[in-house]
Amino acid sequence: MTLICGAGAFGTALAVTLAQNGPVTLWARDADHAAEMQARRVNARRLPDVPLPEAITVISGSLPKGARLCLLAMPMQTLGGFLTAHHAALGHHALVACCKGMDLATGLGPTGLIAQTCPDAIPAILTGPSFARDIALGLPTALTLACADAATGAALQSSLTTPTLRLYRTTDTTGAELGGALKNVIAIGCGAVMGAGLGESARAALMTRGFAEMHRFAHALGARPDTLAGLSGFGDLVLTCTSEQSRNYRYGQSLGRGKDFDATLTVEGAATARAVLGRADALALDMPVTQAITALVTGELRVAQAVDMLLSRPLKEE
Repeated sequence: MTLICGAGAFGTALAVTLAQNGPVTLWARDADHAAEMQARRVNARRLPDVPLPEAITVISGSLPKGARLCLLAMPMQTLGGFLTAHHAALGHHALVACCKGMDLATGLGPTGLIAQTCPDAIPAILTGPSFARDIALGLPTALTLACADAATGAALQSSLTTPTLRLYRTTDTTGAELGGALKNVIAIGCGAVMGAGLGESARAALMTRGFAEMHRFAHALGARPDTLAGLSGFGDLVLTCTSEQSRNYRYGQSLGRGKDFDATLTVEGAATARAVLGRADALALDMPVTQAITALVTGELRVAQAVDMLLSRPLKEE
C-alpha cells in the first residue's frame, strides 16, 4: 500500500496515477473532505472532473500502519508542522516530499525538514515540470526523483513510475529541491512582467537572468550544475514561467495588473522568495532578480519600480 499525505490537487493526482500500481491510501487533513471524497469518489474541491479509481481509499485522522512508501503532498509551509505532529508514525519510512519551496522558519528545503524532524527516515523528493491535472488525466509527464541513498532512490523510482509518469533519478537532493523552489520565485516575476504588459522579450530576459541566479544560489549550497539544467531546474522553470495553470505565474500576473489574488490558493513562491533572499544575504550572494521579486511580493515596490531597479544596475559581462 502506498500512503499519500495531502488530498489537494497534486496529492489526488498522484493517487490517481499510482492506483495503476496497486492500493493507495490518500490521507486528508479535513475529515469532512475525506468522507466526501470517499463517498462521492471524486475530489470535487480540487479535481472535480477526475474520478477516483477503486484502488484509492481516502481517510483522515491517524496515519495508517503498513505503508511500503509514503509521499508528502502538502504545501511547503505546512510540511514542518505535519512532520512534527506525525513523526512517530513516519520515522522509519522512506519519505518522499512532493512540495517545492524553502521553509520560512528554518530556511530548510523539504528533505532538510524531513532529516531534522524524522532522523530515522530516508528523505527523498519528487519534483519537476508538472501540473496536477495533466498527471491525473494520464498525460505524459517526466519528473525527477532525488534521494541521497542511491539504492533507495532506485527502489522508489521503480515503485512510483507508471505508464504515463516517467521518473529520472539523482542523488543530488539539494539541486533538485532548490530548482523546484527557486523557479517559483522567477515565475512570479514573469507573471508580473506579462500582467503589466511589458512583453515576451522582457519575460525571456527575466527567465534567463533568473536562471543564472538559480545556478548561483544552488552552487553556493553544494548543488550540482547538471541538476539545475535538468527537469527539476530548467524544465520546471520553463513550464511555470509560461503557463497560466501555474498559481505562481497567475499570482504574478495579478501583481502586474494591480489586482487582488485568490487568498485561498497556495503560492509557494511568495514565502520562498523571502526565505531565499534571507539566505542569499547571509551568503553575500548578489541576487537582484530575487530581490526585486521579493519587494513586489511584500509590497515594497510596484512593477515599474522593480523594472527601473533592474535596468539601472551597472552594465556587466554576461
